[in-house]
Amino acid sequence: MDDEVARRLVHASGAILPTAWVVGQLDAVPELPWQVVRYVLVLATVSALTLEVIRLFVGLDWAIFEKLTREYEQENLAGYALYMFGGTFAGLLFVPEVAVPAMYMLTIGDPISGLLGSGELRRVKPLRVLGTMFAVSLTFAVPFLPIAAAVAAAVAATLADGVKPVVATYVIDDNLTIPILASATAAAVLVATGEPVDAVVTGFV
Repeated sequence: MDDEVARRLVHASGAILPTAWVVGQLDAVPELPWQVVRYVLVLATVSALTLEVIRLFVGLDWAIFEKLTREYEQENLAGYALYMFGGTFAGLLFVPEVAVPAMYMLTIGDPISGLLGSGELRRVKPLRVLGTMFAVSLTFAVPFLPIAAAVAAAVAATLADGVKPVVATYVIDDNLTIPILASATAAAVLVATGEPVDAVVTGFV
């Protein structure tokens, strides 16, 4: 299998966790408590960061790293660790109705956008790719959010995915920024339109 397709499939597999929570909301299926989802996110993030510390500072020559990481990630924190951190940020800080669509934008929207863009690194993605990312993001946001918050979150995710800012020669990875910007933007719109803060932002315990 082409390495780029393999990366996208692994990327999309992250949708399993939020989907398990969504399916658990159905009466006929055992519920997966959101707190359990959050513990899984924390465990996955800690595991990813531990592997990255070992890979970067000790040495971890696993073939899977060669296949699933890009050349520019060899000496930097890999995208999968940033992916875990971004998703965990959304899951820990916000209620499921905010966090879940942000996770879908990362796990489903981003790989679709990446395949359309052929995995090429550009400062700004082509318009058709931006449009597709927005459409996919909005599709996943509408079932969970009021339309104003859904549109705002989809725009934020599209900008995070489609525009690559560079800070001190380092390209800001959209694996980190998509869920953070999408969830934070949705939450801000919800609060601005009358939702109480404690109904949008939540604590870990």
